[in-house]
Amino acid sequence: MSTGKPAAKNKAAAWAVWLTIGLVVAGCVAAGVLNNDGDTTVAAPAADERADSVAILKRTSTEQGLCYGWELVDYYDYGDPLNVGSNLGDGIAVEENPACPRWVQVTANIGYVSESSESNDFARIQVTGSPDIDSADLWQVERGLERLGLTEDVFVDDPGWAVTRAAVMLPLLAVEAGLAQPADSPVPAAASPSPLPDAGSDYLRDRWGWLLATVGLILLAALFVTVGVVQRRRQRRVVVPAQRAGADTAESRTREKA
Repeated sequence: MSTGKPAAKNKAAAWAVWLTIGLVVAGCVAAGVLNNDGDTTVAAPAADERADSVAILKRTSTEQGLCYGWELVDYYDYGDPLNVGSNLGDGIAVEENPACPRWVQVTANIGYVSESSESNDFARIQVTGSPDIDSADLWQVERGLERLGLTEDVFVDDPGWAVTRAAVMLPLLAVEAGLAQPADSPVPAAASPSPLPDAGSDYLRDRWGWLLATVGLILLAALFVTVGVVQRRRQRRVVVPAQRAGADTAESRTREKA
């Protein structure tokens, strides 16, 4: 019996499986490569975050006689800051501004690195002020931000939100450090720190491409094994009847000779 057709079918099936594996693996690897270095762009505060912060700082600055502002910097960008703002308005800094003889400012210096780097993303938070303000008081304000939950990890996760949130916390911390008198009216609820949305696992967020490739390879390996088992069973169904037919012919010839 000829086995040319089953062999040809098995060969075609094998080529189809390998072609499928190649296409899927290529897609997974491409996704991994596109996500290899990740997004290293530092996001500036949203428009509503800037507007709300300016409104709060404007009111408290008028009542306390002390200017407040923020500055967001990309560590690897040696140009101008990404965003500045203060009680004077969005895009207006308080540092060395004639309109603000006494001022306090929070500066967030954010550095994002590619996945190929062995270093980690980082944030450097610093509170500075006009020359008449003691450095010990500024250090107390800086530590107060961390106590209120505005840690370096929070700045790394959402730098735009964090820096504006830190700015509206400055009036409260300035009062605590003795730099200003309490405002006549309480700070609105918008100034109180609100929890960040769950950012998920950094490991999964930064490596989803490679995880996708791994899962794809596992599924393809399972598919390949299944196809191999099915093809093996088909081969057995073709070969075994042929062997039995040959055995019956030999047995009949033996009987005729006898």
